[in-house]
Amino acid sequence: MNAYVKQQQAALGAAPQQAEAWALTTAARRLSEAKGSGDSETILTAVRLNWRLWTIFQSNLADPDCGVPDEIRGNLLSLANFIDKRSVALLLDADPQKVDVLININRQIAAGLLGDARPDEAAQATAA
Repeated sequence: MNAYVKQQQAALGAAPQQAEAWALTTAARRLSEAKGSGDSETILTAVRLNWRLWTIFQSNLADPDCGVPDEIRGNLLSLANFIDKRSVALLLDADPQKVDVLININRQIAAGLLGDARPDEAAQATAA
């Protein structure tokens, strides 16, 4: 078990997958609220938070001892690369319509981490 996993379990008292799902749905909720506000500074703040979260995931996935199967690891790193590019684009132009893809990705990954094929229900359960 690497330091990241140990820290998650100690801080949140949850399995790493549950903690990651919680973080992703929280970031998705903040992105959604920021989009709804229409305020570019609020959008930028939510995008930065989400980007930091994905940077943590990238760091963990880059660790040779992360334990994630190679195929899934490669797919998640490619997805993280997409998140990087979309985040930079949003930092240059905080277009609320471009936020939806980040929200959907976070909800889908969170649902997968929770073993739930319905991301909307996973997001609602985490928000409660």
